[in-house]
Amino acid sequence: MDQVSIVCRRRHLSRRTEEAYRFWIRRYIYFHSKRHPSEVGPSGIVAFVNHLAANQQVAASTQSQAFNALLFLYRDVLDVEIGALVGLRRIQRLQRLPVVLSIDEVRSVLLQMVGTPRLIAELLYGTGLRITEAMTLRIKDIDFAARTITVRGGKGGKDRATLLPSKLREPLHRHVLRVLALHKQDCLQGRGHAPLPGALHRKYPLASRNPSWQFVFPSRVIRNCPESGRQLRWHASETMVQRAFRNTLALAEVRKHASVHTLRHSFATHLLADGTDIRTIQLLLGHRSLKT
Repeated sequence: MDQVSIVCRRRHLSRRTEEAYRFWIRRYIYFHSKRHPSEVGPSGIVAFVNHLAANQQVAASTQSQAFNALLFLYRDVLDVEIGALVGLRRIQRLQRLPVVLSIDEVRSVLLQMVGTPRLIAELLYGTGLRITEAMTLRIKDIDFAARTITVRGGKGGKDRATLLPSKLREPLHRHVLRVLALHKQDCLQGRGHAPLPGALHRKYPLASRNPSWQFVFPSRVIRNCPESGRQLRWHASETMVQRAFRNTLALAEVRKHASVHTLRHSFATHLLADGTDIRTIQLLLGHRSLKT
């Protein structure tokens, strides 16, 4: 499994993708009675993927994730040619329309939220960011003068720029000032380090203490890094925002099956209804294709 992580990081796959691939590869190994994948061979993919469809009744997206993890295992980690997978049964992906909140519904939900979860939810709706993109923002990614936010290493490893809404400029600026004050306090206590992407901590050993590299939404908890021995302050958990949003839906009397990701869909839908060019919306969302 260590080799899987090494190849994932060499190819700059996201931490979430690495975790998902490791999970499915582990499931695959246990499915085949802990035999090594090279011993099982690529033919074992068919039995496992079909098992997920027939016996586990997983969703099409879940089956696809497991299938991609095994393709990665054989092609990229074990360097084994897969060839034709005879008898493979793929679950048909259902075409569903995304849930979208009306402007009034968005307003009702946001007014019920408080504190940092509300600020993050407002940022998601005002910029179209994914929840992971918002939680991993660094202070250097926000340009208050130019009113832009730079998303680095988004889905597919792509960078993009989006606009910082004028209504969020002051609240977000006040929040960043509080984060900088917290960072200063951490530094006085001999801490103040943030985890850096890739191998930057080796190339720039002092950068992890630079205020620019601190997360915009830092965690309340400081954790020890087993590799460097430093005490790191990561970003806050996505669950914090997701739980607050879910609890607020009932208070706002919104009956739709919505999540924080619904704010991203609502952002795009409301821009389109307001006459914004669809190509502009595509760029703001970071979509590769207009179809999505």
